[in-house]
Amino acid sequence: MTPKNTICLWYDGDALDAATFYAKTFPDSAVGAVHRAPGDYPAGQEGDVLTVDFTVLGIPCIGLNGGPGITHSEAFSFQVATDDQVETDRLWNAIVENGGKASECGWCKDKWGLSWQITPRVLTDAVMGDDPAVAKRAFNAMMTMQKIDVAAIEAAVRG
Repeated sequence: MTPKNTICLWYDGDALDAATFYAKTFPDSAVGAVHRAPGDYPAGQEGDVLTVDFTVLGIPCIGLNGGPGITHSEAFSFQVATDDQVETDRLWNAIVENGGKASECGWCKDKWGLSWQITPRVLTDAVMGDDPAVAKRAFNAMMTMQKIDVAAIEAAVRG
């Protein structure tokens, strides 16, 4: 059954590659049906992969090979909550070392231009918590980082 709401992400001919990468990188992720174009279209020909059904962290998505006219922007991103430094490193490194790009405050982009924020729960808990002094220390520590350093956030929380 088709989900009521599905995220559609555009790619320039490599939706299947992206979906396969996400499925092998993130838990609760998988590649589903691959649909081929029934006829020629502006970004491809009959028989080319047109769409790919996949899930990322349990979220249903469709990868559309719509061509180069539409690109990803930071206005849409996946925020991934991690439990420790090992998980943070694994996910961050998988994205950045597979043709992606590191950014600030836990943000990175995959090689297809899709933005990801790899965010340890300890950071979110501190910044969104009830103690404004803890929130400020954790936030200030985060502002100096690219990939989040869990030990440094824990130290900031302790003061």
